[in-house]
Amino acid sequence: MAIKIKISKLPPYVQTILSISPAVIIVIVVVVLLILPKHKEIKAFDSKIALQENEIAKSQSKVGMLPQLILENEKLRKKLTELQQQLPEEKEVSSLLKQVSDLGIKSGLKISFWRPEQKRTHTSGIVYEIPVKVELFGSYHNLGYFFSSLTKLNRIVNLSDIKLGDPKPEKENAIVKVSFTATTFSTIPEGEIGKGK
Repeated sequence: MAIKIKISKLPPYVQTILSISPAVIIVIVVVVLLILPKHKEIKAFDSKIALQENEIAKSQSKVGMLPQLILENEKLRKKLTELQQQLPEEKEVSSLLKQVSDLGIKSGLKISFWRPEQKRTHTSGIVYEIPVKVELFGSYHNLGYFFSSLTKLNRIVNLSDIKLGDPKPEKENAIVKVSFTATTFSTIPEGEIGKGK
């Protein structure tokens, strides 16, 4: 027993609903099954695109800074070269210490004590400190000339623990005994950097 409904006898608004409802159902199915998932994919791709555009903008700003960074790198390399020239290599230290000794003699001072001590790694870890205990005799003027000459060396020589003794008159000058530690520095070979720590 099948129910027979004549559509022509139904009210017009029901006829309209019945004629539109298959299309509406098809549209809803298409939206739910096809359009909404694709819309979610599009949103995911949009967020990925935004992230990539942000990364591109950052990279472009870095690329824009590249010439400036290259120039700064060149300046720093030149400065490093200049500083390395002030630090002798280990094999050059003995000639530097001889220069210091020769300056003392040239300044009219008498060297009574000269003892190089054990080299040690500087706190920076990139250079060795090479201290030398020194004791000299001479006039104030000669000492001043000697210290002034040390500042004109193209290498770094630090003086510390400077002690002046009581002056003793001799001829027309007062002779002063001075003791100090002269410390020079040498570069640590690249393969040894960090091994001393």
